[in-house]
Amino acid sequence: MDENKRTVTEDSKYIQQHLANERTFLAWIRTAIAIMGIGFLILNLHIKSATQSLSNMTVQIIGLLSVLTGVCTILFSTISYFQKAKQINEQTFRPSRSLILFLALLMLLVTFLFGYYFFVSLIGK
Repeated sequence: MDENKRTVTEDSKYIQQHLANERTFLAWIRTAIAIMGIGFLILNLHIKSATQSLSNMTVQIIGLLSVLTGVCTILFSTISYFQKAKQINEQTFRPSRSLILFLALLMLLVTFLFGYYFFVSLIGK
């Protein structure tokens, strides 16, 4: 048997699609890191600037939701990556509507809380 002969795998039929799937996964991971970073940033900025109790509670909720959203993004994007890899090979691709909707709702909640926090902090000054 020739050692240079390569075995064609199921994945090698759809190389471009698998590479695109990996790029999408990495983009989700970068997004998750950014979301968590925003939560930590607002916590650090708030600790240095204000002491209002309602504002403190809002900032803590924003920080917690940001970390939760980031963790959910990592978990769901990992699951989605493996599902997409299987679907690519089986040629049964389905978009991740529920994943997108869930993460969008979490981000809208975080964004709403950011707006509330900044509105309250502006009125308080």
